[in-house]
Amino acid sequence: MENFKDIDQEEEKETIEKAKRDPEKFGVLYKRYYKPVYIFIHKRTNDKECSADIASHVFFKALTNLKNYVHQGFPFSSWLFKIALNEVNEYYRKKNKRRVVSIEANGLERLTDALIEGESDFELNEKRLHLSEALKQLDALEIQLIELRFFEEKSFKEVGYILNITENNAKVKTYRLLDKIKATVLLKYR
Repeated sequence: MENFKDIDQEEEKETIEKAKRDPEKFGVLYKRYYKPVYIFIHKRTNDKECSADIASHVFFKALTNLKNYVHQGFPFSSWLFKIALNEVNEYYRKKNKRRVVSIEANGLERLTDALIEGESDFELNEKRLHLSEALKQLDALEIQLIELRFFEEKSFKEVGYILNITENNAKVKTYRLLDKIKATVLLKYR
């Protein structure tokens, strides 16, 4: 499978333009992005059938709305992730369920690094134990900010695009959120 992060932007724009004129050309985009979009969704549902169903909705919406797609300097995958996030949120609204947050070791490490600097290994491990508890107290937008920035490794500009907020707003909200989490984790030590 090709690495979707390394796709040439010009080649991608050309593929999208072809797909706008001929929907059968959309298959190239589908093949390229299905797996990353499915994984993105599965991290938020932890349910294979549900993830596949939501992914099919994402690609159906992408195909039917492709004529409205305008390249804004982000990979096409960002637009698909934006649709996917909306579909996941809609799924949870309809089902009235609590959203799943998949915490991967490397994403947790990036988040911990952003929160806790200059700690000994013992202190770091102690505080990591309380980090998952702090994450459970976050609302949906806060969780999405953390996931996109630290687990999906998106830039602030891309986070803003996916969440329909400005790049500056994404930065401000993320840093405030880090302060909030840090305060929650540090409270356990007072």
